[in-house]
Amino acid sequence: MTACRMTAGRIPAGAEAPGHAALAAASGLVQTAPMASRSRALSAARAAGFAAVAAVLLSACGFHLRDSLLLPAGLQSVQLASSNPDGPLEQQLEQALRRAGAAIVAADSPDAANAATLHIASEQLGDTPISVDQFGRSQEFTLRYAVIFDLRRADGTDLVPQQAIELSRDYVSVPTNSAGTEGERELLLRELRRDMVSSILRRIDAVSRLQQAQGAATAP
Repeated sequence: MTACRMTAGRIPAGAEAPGHAALAAASGLVQTAPMASRSRALSAARAAGFAAVAAVLLSACGFHLRDSLLLPAGLQSVQLASSNPDGPLEQQLEQALRRAGAAIVAADSPDAANAATLHIASEQLGDTPISVDQFGRSQEFTLRYAVIFDLRRADGTDLVPQQAIELSRDYVSVPTNSAGTEGERELLLRELRRDMVSSILRRIDAVSRLQQAQGAATAP
């Protein structure tokens, strides 16, 4: 990656940078109201340009503005079914569904019979070595994270059929610095969990929008 440098002429110590008026006076010009207006317009244009560049850079780094999640009809109440109900993935899914407007219902609640069920059938995590050093020690790995889930209506019919999502990230493991490697791996795992929650919600959102489009097509 090539670093970009910006250089500018130096101003002597203790001296102030000349403003628009000083520059105009030095050039034998008078700063009129239109000139000041143009100066403000240029400043506003530069600010807008910087904002646009920042948005592009954020998008390139994986940050995207999210549209609101569209929940399917009948998904106002949801219960999560998992072998690890207090796990980080389940907790993040609960928070995301609440933000989308769904009510989370406990499995032993009387309202559970009328709630849809988001079932996490499997959650697997593994490291696969992809390169070794000159001593034959693994030094680069792929961290794989896979989840199998399905979403059922309160009557037991499938809303989102069972499917698998697998995500992965590569990281370098320095054999002589295991503490640093564990810290990097943990950060990647947190990122993968956030991405997994987003992926599951996008699947739900896609089904909701498909149902909405089908309903609009069949409407008289």
